[in-house]
Amino acid sequence: MKFMKLGSRPDSFQKDGKNVRFVATDLATDIIIKVGDAKFYLHKFPLLSKCGLLQKTVTITDETCEEIDLSDIPGGPAAFEICAKFCYAMTVTLNAYNVIAARCAAEYLEMQESVEKGNIIYKIEVFLNTSILRSWKDSIIVLQSTKSFLSLAEDLKLVSHCADSIASKAVIDTSMVNWSYTYNRKKLQSEDSAEAHWNGVVKEQSVPEDWWVEDLSELELDLYKRVIIAIKSKARMPNQVIGEALKTYMYKRLPSFSKGSMVHKDDVLKNKTMLETITWLLPKEKGAVTCGFLLKLLRLANLLNIGDMVKKDLIKRIGRQLEEASVFDLLIPAPEGEKHRYDIEMVLSIVKEFVSQGCNDSQTSSLASTNTKLAVAKLVDGYLAEVAQDPNFPLSKFVDLAEMLSSESRPVHDALYRAIDMYLKEHPGMSKSEKKKMCSLMDCKKLSAEASMHAVQNERLPLRVVVQVLFFEQVRSSVVSSGCRGSYGSSRSGATTNTEDEWDVIPRVEDLKPFKNTKLRTSASHRESNRSNGNTETNTNKDDGNGGKSKGNATPGKMISKLWSSKGENCSSDTSESPVEESKSTPAKNMRHSMS
Repeated sequence: MKFMKLGSRPDSFQKDGKNVRFVATDLATDIIIKVGDAKFYLHKFPLLSKCGLLQKTVTITDETCEEIDLSDIPGGPAAFEICAKFCYAMTVTLNAYNVIAARCAAEYLEMQESVEKGNIIYKIEVFLNTSILRSWKDSIIVLQSTKSFLSLAEDLKLVSHCADSIASKAVIDTSMVNWSYTYNRKKLQSEDSAEAHWNGVVKEQSVPEDWWVEDLSELELDLYKRVIIAIKSKARMPNQVIGEALKTYMYKRLPSFSKGSMVHKDDVLKNKTMLETITWLLPKEKGAVTCGFLLKLLRLANLLNIGDMVKKDLIKRIGRQLEEASVFDLLIPAPEGEKHRYDIEMVLSIVKEFVSQGCNDSQTSSLASTNTKLAVAKLVDGYLAEVAQDPNFPLSKFVDLAEMLSSESRPVHDALYRAIDMYLKEHPGMSKSEKKKMCSLMDCKKLSAEASMHAVQNERLPLRVVVQVLFFEQVRSSVVSSGCRGSYGSSRSGATTNTEDEWDVIPRVEDLKPFKNTKLRTSASHRESNRSNGNTETNTNKDDGNGGKSKGNATPGKMISKLWSSKGENCSSDTSESPVEESKSTPAKNMRHSMS
């Protein structure tokens, strides 16, 4: 730490108890300075020679001992004592911790050059500019110390000078950083030991771009804001580094935030201010911080009941990089008083923002745009599967969220099917029309072979859906076996959801008849059937030499045979219930089970 000594005489200030201080000398005291509870028994001549304020208030010719009250002097008794010792030319030491207090006290006492040449204000300014502000850590300490004298320090430009000094060092080329700094996060290279080349020459350690981040986290919020603004004004710091600094500061000042736990209610006002400030300081460009961090900020904003302006800003930022998020990130707790667990309205707003920005983004390449949409669709379907487990989650919100994404976002509907099945499982009391609305979200042509096999065994699905799945899966098997992949492949590029007309279309008897005795031939489907019927042996239940089938393995062909034979009874029915009573005598009943 840098320091400066002023004066040459020995320090003869002494104390009498806690609050009385005097100069050990033969001269009688002729002035008493009161600063708070402390009293200084001093002499007029040395004080008046350097303090313009005392020259205006003290009568030199008065032989009585005057008492002057200076209780409102910045820095209190300690700062006044530094200035008083300077007046007596006694040795006094200035450093990063007391220099701002001394500077503000000297300003209060009017100890300028106009009163006497070489006065303390001039010496302090020289010390600050030539020593303190050239030191990285001293600059931070000095800036932090301005907090107690913020108004006067602002007027004296001390805050702006300190902030600019720190910012200038933060944006300097890392090859020129030759001072110590705090860095406890993941390092580019070990900072603890120098590596050596094969010839014994010490390898120069590289300094990471965010070397300054942790040291600045010690600053109070308003001072931290000043420094970040100064750094951004230099226009030389990458946005990702500024984002890392803001994230580090948030985790440092609010440890519960990084753990995702609740904040203490006593700190609500402070946390609101911090959240608003950090959000305001975030760079406007995409990717400055991770989507997960933005969602944590939004979660905290929801918890603290922050104003809509901050939430809208965060939602807009999240929408630009939603593909980076995880399902856990989106599980934002619902506001107090809501029956359901999660804040679906917030997620709807985020996805809506993503969709709207995708429509307006002309700079992104088509490949990148497609990959982004695929990632977001996967994210949304995973989120739907998670929130579907909430018994109070409204069907209308499930449908609204699922329908927000375009058809090309879901080339395969397996994840959406899983979410639908999960919702059906947790909401057994759904009406026929509700099941119809739910299942119309899914395009049976876009299910994989494994998902199709699972669907035809799923007792929770309406019969119409099972018939559609069977039909399209048998079509695919037939096309593959005949070598006409292109014909069926083109049929899988339809809309994401089934329209009302498509829902009412059940394959005709003539359509089903060619596949009446056809068996699905996917090994994955066969394994799924084995698992669903509790078969754990892989070899003993295979077809025997006489063509016998595996135990308990009813084929989709049998299912179609049953449906075909009862076509007259079921094809016009609008029921969405599983055919429990009618299928008791067929193996198909044993095939339909649920996803768990």
